[in-house]
Amino acid sequence: MSTRAIRFLKQKKIPFEITRYDHEEKGAEFAAAATGFSLAATVKTLVVDLGGKKYTLVLMPGDRQLSMKRLAKACGVKRAAMADTRTAERLTGYLVGGISPFGTKQKLPVVLEADILTFDKVLINAGRRGTMLKMTPPDIRKALTAKVAAVAQS
Repeated sequence: MSTRAIRFLKQKKIPFEITRYDHEEKGAEFAAAATGFSLAATVKTLVVDLGGKKYTLVLMPGDRQLSMKRLAKACGVKRAAMADTRTAERLTGYLVGGISPFGTKQKLPVVLEADILTFDKVLINAGRRGTMLKMTPPDIRKALTAKVAAVAQS
């Protein structure tokens, strides 16, 4: 079983391990509980509207909330808001609950919450509900040329 995300990482020769679980509901909380991984080290991929048809992906620890104010400042825009489900799925080519930052339909800039870099390994979506990738945060950053910023609410 392969996804665009898995093919993207193989092409870039970025190491990962596949972790599967029975997907019964979307969200980092369920994924963490189902895999036995800590919620803080289970990364959620958010699609954010920066206005003027500009979008970005934000990678957040599962136990933290995104500060739209901090994100807008980090991206140099006036405001930021969550993209709606239809837009998120159209831009990424993935279903909500299975959105991976790797191999998205449209190439989008990525902001990585700085706290993620404190973990040895994290789980991040593989582009299909119930399939996660175990990776090191530096490999995620490298694969996506992600900008690192403190965008979580304090």
